[in-house]
Amino acid sequence: MTFPAETLEFNNEKGFKLIEKFEYTPILGWSLSRYETFKICQRQYFYAYYPKFDPEYSEYKIKELKSLTSIPLAVGIITHDVIAALLGRLLKSESTVNRERFSGFAEKELEKYCKHNKFSEVYYEEVKKINVEEIFSSIKKNLENLLNSKRFKWIKEKAVKNKNKWIIEPPGYGEFRLDGMKAYCKVDFLFPFDEKTYIIDWKTGKEDRKKHDKQLMGYVCWASYHFKNKPENYIAISAYLDPTYREKELQFKNYQIENFIHTVQKETEEMHKFCEDVSENIPIPKENFKKTTSEKICNYCNFREICI
Repeated sequence: MTFPAETLEFNNEKGFKLIEKFEYTPILGWSLSRYETFKICQRQYFYAYYPKFDPEYSEYKIKELKSLTSIPLAVGIITHDVIAALLGRLLKSESTVNRERFSGFAEKELEKYCKHNKFSEVYYEEVKKINVEEIFSSIKKNLENLLNSKRFKWIKEKAVKNKNKWIIEPPGYGEFRLDGMKAYCKVDFLFPFDEKTYIIDWKTGKEDRKKHDKQLMGYVCWASYHFKNKPENYIAISAYLDPTYREKELQFKNYQIENFIHTVQKETEEMHKFCEDVSENIPIPKENFKKTTSEKICNYCNFREICI
C-alpha cells in the first residue's frame, strides 16, 4: 500500500461548496505567522516580506536565506505531509494501516526533503551534516503517537462516515475576508460530524496556548466565512503529537470572535504603519525596521549572515 500525498479539490462532485477565489491585490494580508515575525523582529520581517526593496543585498540572496529550512521545521513539515497522505488514504480505503510500509513512506518523504532543501544548521556551520536518522526518529514518534491515539481511532471508525466532506490541507494560502480585511489561515484538517464541524491542527513543537488558541480562532473565522456557518458550530482542536498525544479543544463564543476581529484590525494597522504606500504594500526605508535585542532570536534567524 502506498501513501500518495494528495489534497482535495473543491468541486460539487465531491460534495464541497466551492471556496471563493480572490483576485490579486498588493495590499498586505494579516496572518498569524506574518504578525508573529513582525512582533519578534522588524528587521527579520523586512527581509522576509520585502526583499526586493533592500538597498544592500540582492533579492536573490535574501530569498536564498529565507528558504533555509531547519531540523524542527523538517520534522513539522514531513509529519504534516504524511498525516495528510494518511487521511487521503482513508478516503480510498479504511483497511488497517501497515505500520512498516507507513514508516517507510515517511522515511522516503524525509529523504526527498533533505535532498532538496538546505538546512540552516549546516549553512551556519552548527553541524557538519544533518542526522537524518535522528530527524526521522522524531517524525516516527509523532506519527506513532497519532496512530495510537483515541482521536485517530475515532476518525477511522466514526468521522470517516462523512469522508466525502473532508478537507485535507486545502490548496492555496487560505485567503479569506475578516470584516473586510484580507487575511490568511490555512487549516490542516476540517470535517463534519453530527451537528458540528471539526477543525484539527497538528502540532509537533512546544505548546504555546495563547498563540495556538489565536490560530484556531483564525481557522474558525476562515471556515465560517467560506462555508457560511456560525463560529459556534465549530469545534477547533490543537492536537499535540510530541512527546505524547494530547489535545486542547475549543468552541468560541461570539464575543471572542469579535475580540479576535478587533485584534486582527489592530495588528494589521500596526503593519500598515511600516508601509510608505499601503495600497501597493511598499515599505518605508529598511532602517526604520528595528532589529531585535534578543540574542536567542538572532542566533536562530535565517538572515543573520546579512543582518550585521
